[in-house]
Amino acid sequence: MGSDQTTRASLHGIAELLLAGPQYRQHGTIRLRVLPGAIATIAAPDLRLDHRKLRTHDAAVDLRGATYAEIGSRLGVVAGAPEGLYGEGSGAQPSDRPVVDPDTARTLLAALDRGDQGLRRFAPDQTPVLWPEHFDVAVTMDEVNYGVSLGDTFLDEPYMYVGPFKPRTGPFWNAPFGAAQPLAATVEGIAEFFAEGKRSL
Repeated sequence: MGSDQTTRASLHGIAELLLAGPQYRQHGTIRLRVLPGAIATIAAPDLRLDHRKLRTHDAAVDLRGATYAEIGSRLGVVAGAPEGLYGEGSGAQPSDRPVVDPDTARTLLAALDRGDQGLRRFAPDQTPVLWPEHFDVAVTMDEVNYGVSLGDTFLDEPYMYVGPFKPRTGPFWNAPFGAAQPLAATVEGIAEFFAEGKRSL
């Protein structure tokens, strides 16, 4: 596994085991949010992940060298994925050690931020959600998912997608789940891709 894939998998593991899991056990929601250069919970515990550290409002733990469980314990949370909600996920276990290259993490977090901004421009009345299962930021409108993934088995790089609940046919629809393209370089380009998807429904 290359550095990009390792960092992406580790960020996914942190989002699932140390953000979504503890939040779900306290508040019953797995929804996370994207911030400039970071991702965070939407409810207690107040946790924020940047390219080097996992932070609370008054403490920060470096990601290097520790297990997910050790990172969590230093911040007063128990590492563990949300239970009973979905079958897939990061595959990370509390005893595993995340391996995060800071430069790669910064690039991936910037991609999520760009995706979040693109979604907000496309659908200003919606609040994008970072979902821990597939580690993508998305909105759902009229039985269509619009989102940005950091990459997976379908496409091993950040990409934007439109996923209708019901299959569509036509030149725009190029993926088994709908349509996907590598992530545009600009917020405007991302928003336009989503708008083209909406027009193609």
